[in-house]
Amino acid sequence: MPTHPLTVTALSKRYELYARPVDRLLQTLHRGRRQFFREFWALRDVSFALEAGTVMGVVGRNGSGKSTLLQLIAGTLTPTTGEVATQGRVAALLELGSGFNPEFTGRENVFLNGAIMGLAPAEMRERLPEILAFADIGDFVDRPVKTYSSGMALRLAFAVATAVAPRVLIVDEALAVGDEAFQRKCFARIEAIRDDGAVVLFVSHSPQQVIELCDRALLLDQGCVLMEDEPRRVVPEYQRLLYGPARSATATAPAGRAATATATTDAATAAIADEGASEPTFDPHLRSASLVEYAHHGARIHDLRLHTTDGRDVNVLTRGAAYVVSYAVTFDAPAARVRFGMMIKTTTGVELGGATWPADNDVAGPFAAGACARLAFTFHCRLFAGTYFVNTGLMGEVDGRHTYLHRLVDALVFRVLPEPDLRASGYADFGVTGRFEASRA
Repeated sequence: MPTHPLTVTALSKRYELYARPVDRLLQTLHRGRRQFFREFWALRDVSFALEAGTVMGVVGRNGSGKSTLLQLIAGTLTPTTGEVATQGRVAALLELGSGFNPEFTGRENVFLNGAIMGLAPAEMRERLPEILAFADIGDFVDRPVKTYSSGMALRLAFAVATAVAPRVLIVDEALAVGDEAFQRKCFARIEAIRDDGAVVLFVSHSPQQVIELCDRALLLDQGCVLMEDEPRRVVPEYQRLLYGPARSATATAPAGRAATATATTDAATAAIADEGASEPTFDPHLRSASLVEYAHHGARIHDLRLHTTDGRDVNVLTRGAAYVVSYAVTFDAPAARVRFGMMIKTTTGVELGGATWPADNDVAGPFAAGACARLAFTFHCRLFAGTYFVNTGLMGEVDGRHTYLHRLVDALVFRVLPEPDLRASGYADFGVTGRFEASRA
């Protein structure tokens, strides 16, 4: 029977917005017989349950309700309606430095935070060496927190939050201020906490972090749940929400997408077992079930192909051969400073590599309305056996605004044939060779 360290049921948060301070007094005097405020629902009817060992990414535009949701789960806000049920200790890293008294030293704040989370001073003393080693801020631990840089405050806050053996860990944007080395350290700690059976809620504006770290993803917009699914499916919808035209939350996701999205390439994955195949071919059953098309702003991508250098359409590739991703673009409006691109990704959404044209900092154009262009990106397949996806898109300037003109996410899917005698791991062939040299004792 699966356990659920965190269950959220019909959670909502309403605020009363008063135009004038006196309106608040009038509302009190009228005892609800008249309404002098405007309702604002920061969160509305959010429900989900996380099993032990799950990391959920929470994504959405600014003001979508992400921080409100996490504060309700952490207990720093009271819900208007709904319920949060947790098992075990909840540790939250919400706003940078929250829970720290700036006048206290780092060491004093460690014990203060421990007390807030219900740990006795003796327990915190046992954990103190681990906390100080992870934070690695040296003598600053005995200086007031108000003298810390944002990175130092993050180090100490994260070390405290993750050292108290939480069953629910909440991280809201804070890792964005850490340097790359410390971020890697934090992600390793989050994975260890997950492996111990805790659940983690992770807010980030980095789609790549959500894809790589999370098992599930929740997309919020205007306080409502737009989508809950695998990160590889949710992140494209989040990006579409960011770059698409303004519209209501209920109209943003493609009709039926959340309900009908299926594991892409089940048949393709099974087909990889065909060990006898050695030549690139085209499999008509190998199609992307997770295609997301952005709204176009002055240009349209069409006639997208993956083919050999001599023009044969393929979607079953052989390692070491050269292939071409090509597509046509028709401009519906005058465009300038245009750059075209493509990207190859794994089935989990990790971006492996791609290219833009023109290269470096060059741009193409201007293009008149009605103009057509065709792009061809040639690449050498250095990928090991597996299933991969291709994104395509172009950015440019239309009506004085620089934006995506059109973009297709998971536009093409292809698989790379296995090689029975190849003993390799990972995604890509870097041409690594080994050499053995005997040495004398």
